[in-house]
Amino acid sequence: MKKGPDITALIHLLDDPDESVYSHVKVQLMAIGADVIPNLEDAWESNLFGMVFQERIEDLIHEIQFDALKASLGQWASDEGNSLLDGVIIINRYQYPDFDEEKLLKSLEQIQQDIWIELNTNLTAFEQVKVINHILFELYGFSGNTSDYHSPKNSFLSVVLETKKGNPLSLSLIYSIIAQNLDLPIYGVNLPHHFILAYLDRFSLYQTNDIYKTDVLFYINPFSKGTVFSRNEIDQFLEQLKLDPIESFFQPATNAAIIRRALSNLEHSYTKMGNEKRVNEIKALIQVLEG
Repeated sequence: MKKGPDITALIHLLDDPDESVYSHVKVQLMAIGADVIPNLEDAWESNLFGMVFQERIEDLIHEIQFDALKASLGQWASDEGNSLLDGVIIINRYQYPDFDEEKLLKSLEQIQQDIWIELNTNLTAFEQVKVINHILFELYGFSGNTSDYHSPKNSFLSVVLETKKGNPLSLSLIYSIIAQNLDLPIYGVNLPHHFILAYLDRFSLYQTNDIYKTDVLFYINPFSKGTVFSRNEIDQFLEQLKLDPIESFFQPATNAAIIRRALSNLEHSYTKMGNEKRVNEIKALIQVLEG
């Protein structure tokens, strides 16, 4: 929290009816950045001046947090070794800036531990997937949110871990992040209108040392509780959509492409809700990824 009479005086000026005064004060407070948020929250809770004052504080806090989010996402995108989980956490902060990150990580670690206990080196790739499916979908009860498919909440990992309901991408993220932590070669695939996982051939991966040029053993659909299927079924799916079977529809997507897909899902959700402000903010985040 920033201290000093100048900060308090600036915050009090947020109630000034003169828009030019308000705009000037807003610029000064935003220049301070996240350090001023506790002061703003205290002023909001004290309800010093009324509704307009509180609304301006809420908008200001959101703008400060959004600027910080864009900076974090830009830094993440520029890091060649970026972590998929870190990217997902950044997106989560868009809606829930103060969520408990430690709780989220512990939830993932507990699921991972439960899966690890059931795995052993003698299991085939298919048997390993059966173990993951059992723990995720039967023991923990994760499932696709078919009743509220387009809700933005399906895109925020902290909510999905709590409700056990998600969309194809969020369920795939939980599945693949845990699998990769357990040294299982399971990666996300950016199919049009859907998101699935690929279980890579370990021998091919050893030869190429490149997940984007490795043969795929089979595919997994976490939205249908881990159903396993082949490349032929993707061909049929693309044929129904009248799309050419380009290679990117069959191979793992980059972490940046996956996070962009998460943002596109959010943009679609907010568009369906008619929330133009949120749509524009998500578009701004997508632009950060695109450089």
